[in-house]
Amino acid sequence: MLVLLPPSETKRPGGDGPMLDLPSLALPSLRDARETVVAALVALSSDEDEAARVLKISAKRRHEIADNAAVRTAPTMPAIDRYTGVLFDALDAASLDAASRSWLGEHVLIQSAPFGPVGALDGIPPYRLAAGTSLPGAPALRRIWADAVRQAWAQRRPDFVLDLRSEAYAALGPLPEGVPSAYVRVMSEDSGGRTRALNHFNKHAKGELVRSLASRGVRIASLDEFVSWASDAGWVVRPGEAGEVTLIV
Repeated sequence: MLVLLPPSETKRPGGDGPMLDLPSLALPSLRDARETVVAALVALSSDEDEAARVLKISAKRRHEIADNAAVRTAPTMPAIDRYTGVLFDALDAASLDAASRSWLGEHVLIQSAPFGPVGALDGIPPYRLAAGTSLPGAPALRRIWADAVRQAWAQRRPDFVLDLRSEAYAALGPLPEGVPSAYVRVMSEDSGGRTRALNHFNKHAKGELVRSLASRGVRIASLDEFVSWASDAGWVVRPGEAGEVTLIV
């Protein structure tokens, strides 16, 4: 089983890990794509005003341009600890025990814009780059990532993929046909049985769900097994559109 997460725009600064080592990241076949994006991001950072414009960075966040300039040499920390925000705060990976963190490292990948999917325990530096950004001198991120990531998934051949990514990040790494998967949509339900999509609580529920999986160290190899486990663990999961499930919170 693989669990795919979106990244977060907000990130924890600092780190005490070695500098970025692209060949050591999960899915090593993505090295060339990673080099392309990182090179374009570093080049953009040489012009602070242009970087602020392209990346839509406010005056208050201009330090993030320096983060991009130093992305090859800055200290790293595990990706699951680097990202902050609603989903990652709810997951609260830092408070998990060693066995649960090991589960995250084995089963969770985070779909980043500059590095593609990275393992939960892969060391990454702070950066600023969103899925929809067009970097000067480089193809669109979707063109760089989509086919390369699709091929990487095919090579890995997971038994089952639980896709918790946002649609923008799922587009950067589409799953190939033949890989059993379920895209998760989070909904609330009123007393009349009507459902509606959520925003803040969507992310919070996804973080809590991954924490629940990790803390129990589950081994799931199919959608049926996931639905059964979720029911036993107190989650409400229902079939949705083709290839989707609905998580009711």
